[in-house]
Amino acid sequence: MKKKSSRAARFVKYLLYISGCTFFLLCALAFTKVPFWAYYNLGNCNSRITKPPVTIVLLSGSGIPSESGLLLAWYTARTGKTYPAARIVISIPGELSDSTGAAQLTARELMLRGIDKRQIDFECLGRNTREQAQKLSAGKTFAQLSLPLTLVTSPEHMKRSVLCFRKCGFTNVSGMPTFEHSLESDLKFKDSDLKGNRYVPSIGNNLQFRYQFWTQLKLEVLVLREYFGLTYYRLRGWI
Repeated sequence: MKKKSSRAARFVKYLLYISGCTFFLLCALAFTKVPFWAYYNLGNCNSRITKPPVTIVLLSGSGIPSESGLLLAWYTARTGKTYPAARIVISIPGELSDSTGAAQLTARELMLRGIDKRQIDFECLGRNTREQAQKLSAGKTFAQLSLPLTLVTSPEHMKRSVLCFRKCGFTNVSGMPTFEHSLESDLKFKDSDLKGNRYVPSIGNNLQFRYQFWTQLKLEVLVLREYFGLTYYRLRGWI
């Protein structure tokens, strides 16, 4: 019993040590641009449109209104107006008959942004990226899998999406990552101008601490989660 207890104690000790080192490493990286470039590279992996797409596929696993849902609709509408001859397929899991469901609400969002209703199709059976690609490759929307296809999805999800669709037979896949755009305004300020407690350190001119550090931490979570997803999909033979 004592040996088992000592082994368990050592395991917990090493686990805490590794967790602490990982935490400090992630915090240190958040003061650099490494998380951003990792995120950026995932979004731009094989995503350049070289030929006008015959089909534009909006890939989503979230509802609407939501931050990601509205970004997807905005980018899809913009791409659809750039290539008006392309069909737009909304691939969101759920009941298509539900007028308040994510798929129908997304279609309305596209129409509000100038997309003709006749340009829109749906695929609502795929519950993950692999299944969405499978359903679309086996459906009636695609007569030829070699025709140009553009995927609209979040930046961190782009690489896995492109690889999934290629694995399912699509040979001409590009992407439109839904990158957010930062404000052009200067957000620096003098704390003294806003009054308040003078004994608290001033951070008005420190954008690194106010925004960039936390943004990079968020990107680290997205990137790490996506690399776990890529690893799982590769082990399963889905990409």
